[in-house]
Amino acid sequence: MAGYIPRGDAEFDAWQANFVAVVGGNLAGYGLVAGDLTPVAAAQTAWNASFPAHVTAQAAAQSARQTKDGDRSAYEQVVRAVVRKIQATASVTGTAKAAAGITVPDTTPTPSGPPPTAPAGRVDTSQRLAHTVHFADSATPTSKARPPGVRGCEIWMKIGGPAPVDPAELSFVTLDTRTPHLVTFDGADAGKLVTYWLRWVSTRGEAGPWSAALAATIPG
Repeated sequence: MAGYIPRGDAEFDAWQANFVAVVGGNLAGYGLVAGDLTPVAAAQTAWNASFPAHVTAQAAAQSARQTKDGDRSAYEQVVRAVVRKIQATASVTGTAKAAAGITVPDTTPTPSGPPPTAPAGRVDTSQRLAHTVHFADSATPTSKARPPGVRGCEIWMKIGGPAPVDPAELSFVTLDTRTPHLVTFDGADAGKLVTYWLRWVSTRGEAGPWSAALAATIPG
């Protein structure tokens, strides 16, 4: 029975006005007397005051939000202009910038030379005809972050046959900047053993040492 009352306020407002007009105009036909509508009339009076006030307040709130958003955008623009001037002033210290809550540029030079560490990897074989190769730095195996100055992880592999002993036996798979990497295979490769070698590559294109070999069978 409760479903006959509309859920939306605007729909309810139209419904209640019609209800009171129709029922109030034919009390006997609805088996009522005037006293039956006394609480309805009182509730309608309260509603007829609060609903328009609510609509007005909503419109005012929306207008206030739009004004606030515009003021913030303008504020940010002038602040950014000042911050650019601060950042361009060599005498302003990093301590002063931090105190003001603005970016302190990283002046630490990017490490030169090849990455000194190798990736530590593992292969997930839970997906049919696929390997999910996870990698992390061997110095920080619980973190997904790449070492400083590293662009990504090179993944190389050999399918089938004896385990490789020389990089010349490997085929390049990808240079991935985020772990893990999904390697997919054809159905004809199901059951074959795949050996992976991984290594970091710096932002300058210099390769680090190879990881320990990772071996996994292709699930069919």
